[in-house]
Amino acid sequence: MSIVKDPSLAPSGHQKIQWVRDFMPALSGIEERFRREKPFAGLTIAVSVHLEAKTANLGLVLREGGAEVHLTGCNPLSTQDDVAAAVAGSGVDTYGVHGVDMEEYENLLVETLKCRPHLIVDDGGDLIHLLGGRCAQYGGRLIGGCEETTTGIHRLRAREREGILPCPMMAVNDAKAKHYYDNKYGTGQSTWDAVMHTTNLIVAGKTVVVAGYGWCGKGIAMRAKGMGANVIVTEVDPFKALDATMENFRVMSMDEAAKMGDIFVTATGCKDVIVKRHFDVMKHNAVLCNAGHFDCEVDVAGLAAMSVKQEERRASIVGYTLPDGRTLNVLAEGRLVNLAAGNGHPAEIMDMSFAVQALSLEWLVKHQQGLEKKVYIVPGEIDDQIGRVKLAALGLSIDALTPEQEAYLNGWKA
Repeated sequence: MSIVKDPSLAPSGHQKIQWVRDFMPALSGIEERFRREKPFAGLTIAVSVHLEAKTANLGLVLREGGAEVHLTGCNPLSTQDDVAAAVAGSGVDTYGVHGVDMEEYENLLVETLKCRPHLIVDDGGDLIHLLGGRCAQYGGRLIGGCEETTTGIHRLRAREREGILPCPMMAVNDAKAKHYYDNKYGTGQSTWDAVMHTTNLIVAGKTVVVAGYGWCGKGIAMRAKGMGANVIVTEVDPFKALDATMENFRVMSMDEAAKMGDIFVTATGCKDVIVKRHFDVMKHNAVLCNAGHFDCEVDVAGLAAMSVKQEERRASIVGYTLPDGRTLNVLAEGRLVNLAAGNGHPAEIMDMSFAVQALSLEWLVKHQQGLEKKVYIVPGEIDDQIGRVKLAALGLSIDALTPEQEAYLNGWKA
């Protein structure tokens, strides 16, 4: 039984889903094989990822593999009601309504887990959190699952260290097809797409402050530089900071950068990255947004407490006026801006990421005997397979090692 806002919105959702399916060739190839082989026959899969068209496509592919699929979102502002209605009418139980409060959001996650899944696909760790607590009674059939994000994997490894991981989990974010491609190029493009569409402001000539120079931060900084921004990077890791310096970005603390920035983008996976002492010195009309998974990187609650006036200035922009008359503008409530105020990563990017998800789930089923409750790295052959399929789809070819070259690389004799 699905829970969506309005089933009549389905035609628009079907249109969106069909569009992205035309640009996700790797996943389409997997779907053809899954349709023949039915690797998930008799199994139930719960999926919690941003509920938009690319995720709907993943749900449909898993269904073609024989699974009973239950689909929900991982952020109430990224759920698209028309897509939810469309996929709910396509044989996938769907639980997602845009804009619900956090209590309602968690209730939708709980409804999803009532299917007692054999496999899960998580984005940020919400399903694992519930299966380790409130929803433990629904985890009796778990074979394992996959985690999509850097933030989620941090939490998985913490649970593994404490011996409280509910099931084996695949670190999908750490696959080359995910973090090299999705985190850098997907986040770089989709973040600026959302910022520019939401603000209708130019990027060229502005000072952009990027907090965090991991794979997501690299992409955000790279695209800002390409559009003519003056880019400052803030970091806590000395080698990431040195890496940013070698790319000709200015590196400094957030305390210094806060005085200079016109646009601030956080991408750290940590909390309290921009707080009161930074708000105190920011320029009038500075723009603040977050490209990390959770809405704790920019202290929006602290900013609200400081302000004397709050108003919606445009869709997905709230202006907070401070006692001295300065206004600071927060996009998408400090939530993941590329999805809460945009359409997320391009279809071609998510093609690879969701191909990793699909093949990792299949790997869990095939290797379930003897798996421990720990975090597993995605096997290299899965990465390699997806990379080669993607190259072929782009009409590109690469060289192959000869037997002699392989022997040279793998041996110790010159």
